[in-house]
Amino acid sequence: MVELVRCGVAMREVARRLGVSLLTVQRWVERAGEKRLERVDWTSRKTGARRAPNRTSSELELMIVNSREMLRVSSDLGEFGAVAIREALIASGTPTTPSIRTIGRVLARSGVLDRKVRVRRSPPPLGWYLPAVSEMRSELDSFDTVTGLVIRGGVEVEVLNGTSLHGGLITCWPSSAMTAAKVVEHLISHWKAFGCPGYAQFDNATIFQGPHQYQDVVGRVMRLCLQLGIVPVFAPPREPGFQASVESLNGRWQAKVWARFEHASLTQLRERSDRYVTAVRNRAVQRIERAPRRLSFPDHFDLDLQAHPKGTIIFIRRADPHGAVSVLGRLFSVSSQWPHRLVRTEVDLDLRRIRFFALRRSEPASQPLLIEHDYVLPRRRFRLRD
Repeated sequence: MVELVRCGVAMREVARRLGVSLLTVQRWVERAGEKRLERVDWTSRKTGARRAPNRTSSELELMIVNSREMLRVSSDLGEFGAVAIREALIASGTPTTPSIRTIGRVLARSGVLDRKVRVRRSPPPLGWYLPAVSEMRSELDSFDTVTGLVIRGGVEVEVLNGTSLHGGLITCWPSSAMTAAKVVEHLISHWKAFGCPGYAQFDNATIFQGPHQYQDVVGRVMRLCLQLGIVPVFAPPREPGFQASVESLNGRWQAKVWARFEHASLTQLRERSDRYVTAVRNRAVQRIERAPRRLSFPDHFDLDLQAHPKGTIIFIRRADPHGAVSVLGRLFSVSSQWPHRLVRTEVDLDLRRIRFFALRRSEPASQPLLIEHDYVLPRRRFRLRD
């Protein structure tokens, strides 16, 4: 465009021919000046001033850094942050004293801060502590209960909620009192309708795991999972994140069903809950279809509580200060080099072994075997109150 202007073509005509604005032609002609075209710097430049007019001067920045070093060495209070530096500058009679935030930015720009910046790592994949789940080869259903709800008139309500990790297939079952027998009944009806997942995850409540005061207890819910070929998984106590999907469902159900209406009876609550569950499933159809394939529920299934358990049970646990892990009421030594760290404990009832794998959120793909222990589940009659 500069060459056309120099050949005598009007700037407006050049702009029209090239499809640019008149201002663009004027700017590049001004940039070229009287120089030969091959000697003109055609690189783009930022608009505006080369230096912000309100930027702190280099002399004042140096004074701020020097004041910090002086206070760090000689301050009786031992304070040398932005507040202390500003007070020192005021006391020294500095004509233009910057604000505390400006001093903080100058210190950060100068690289003299002692504070380490927190490293933000990407979250691990869903179900990272179970390789088959994280690799989308198997589905995991998480279950939890909501307690402490009361319908006007004194009717207590407990709700069993469940959701699949990858598919978002939810289920909600309000009941007057949730027991292990009711949990088993609801799990059977749910898995009959939609198929069995590879894993079923629970917290450590007694209705899921069984009584805690005895050793080697395999509760009713665990026995159901094992007989269906589902691996029961128990999340670590007081650990956030492992039950996040079902805990999120707990909150949504309470907000969208429980707190939204005034329920006259448990039957009415169940009807409203069923409508909510149906609506959520209809919205998540595509996600449910993309999830890992679920296994067919066996025909003519009959839960035998007296049958000796077979299969694998997984406990996610955190080692104690000595590197030991408590599983099934027994304490197992894992590794003195792994204190206060997460461990995946696989109780293989068929091979009569317990394997302990190291878990790291920062390296979810690395789950080395720490140690193995022999373990034999005692044969004893299942008591109906377990």
